[in-house]
Amino acid sequence: MTRKVCVTTGSRAEYGHMQWLIRDIADDPDLELQIMLTGMHLEERFGNTYKEVEADGFAIDARVPMGETDDSPEGIAAAMGRGVAGMAKALMDLQPDILVILGDRFEMLAAASAAMVTQTPIAHLHGGEATEGLIDEAIRHSITKMAHLHFAAAKPYAQRIIQLGEDPARVFTVGTPGLDAIFRRDLMDKAELENSLGFDLGDHFFMLTYHPVTLSVVDPAQAMNKLFGALDTFPDHKVIITGVNADAGNDRIREAIAAYSDANPNRVLNKTSLGHHRYLSALTLADAVIGNSSSGIAEAPTAGTPTVNLGDRQLRRLSADSIIHCAEQIDDIRAAIKRALDPGFLETAFINEPPYGRGGASTIIKDLLKKADLSNILMKRFHNIPVPT
Repeated sequence: MTRKVCVTTGSRAEYGHMQWLIRDIADDPDLELQIMLTGMHLEERFGNTYKEVEADGFAIDARVPMGETDDSPEGIAAAMGRGVAGMAKALMDLQPDILVILGDRFEMLAAASAAMVTQTPIAHLHGGEATEGLIDEAIRHSITKMAHLHFAAAKPYAQRIIQLGEDPARVFTVGTPGLDAIFRRDLMDKAELENSLGFDLGDHFFMLTYHPVTLSVVDPAQAMNKLFGALDTFPDHKVIITGVNADAGNDRIREAIAAYSDANPNRVLNKTSLGHHRYLSALTLADAVIGNSSSGIAEAPTAGTPTVNLGDRQLRRLSADSIIHCAEQIDDIRAAIKRALDPGFLETAFINEPPYGRGGASTIIKDLLKKADLSNILMKRFHNIPVPT
């Protein structure tokens, strides 16, 4: 009898990370793939990215709109409630043997809550990581306590999962599956990317992705204006800006990006969603990745592109030598970008092995999902670690 593996995703970023895992599950005759989409995938203002899933040839088994009508705390809380109810119903209908969840977004907390009450085992990817200034930290560790199998991106993260009381026998260090897309599919060259985008990228360009810092008291529009001020000191570089996520404060960021791109139509391309193939193609071709997205931490070093990481959003994640952390002030950002372009820096930035591996995680995770003993997996005991007295 085939094992039913349901993969849920609420954003283009999550789907991009799991695209090859989904493919590997679909291609395994011993597994039956189910896909449950929610969150930003089903929202027009975030690009209706469910179409990317369909374009890849995958059937969508359940669509659970969360109705993310605004980015206020009340609006997000209401969306989470709708998500829990809708995903609980979907899980009761689909009856998967296990649910795969990635990361730390509020949509995935809703999915984990629905799985918990429907007694659906959870496999959690990218647990044990640490971030500052974000509600993601609490969400990530909360999902860890609801999950039954854990696939960590690096050994220190696996150790933190065990520190949270999880059974070491259920914790696996596999790397990040998002890297597989760099190696398992031919990426576009610059001419192909320009043709696909309908935009001249010139001789040099930056990639920019900036998301809300959910526990910050700083006006996100002010942070964006400082970033744009720094970018203006590099007028020979064009800029691709990708869409912001649905966290509180996203409206202010999107408005600032729209105003900046409208004022610089020949230099700045503002895309709600590039799609994962174009995104990774641009990532490998850019002179630098700038912003506060996890892709600058995980994918960019493996792609051979330096990262300018702004502020505290990713500060406690493991970082490769090619990542430059800086404060969100014009002079600091300008100096960090200049360093990222310095040939002397680039000579040594990629010598050491990146902390998240060089691909292969998707197949490892698929094989572990296939052979895991699920007979008593819902029964969890807290794994105590001796504490010095």
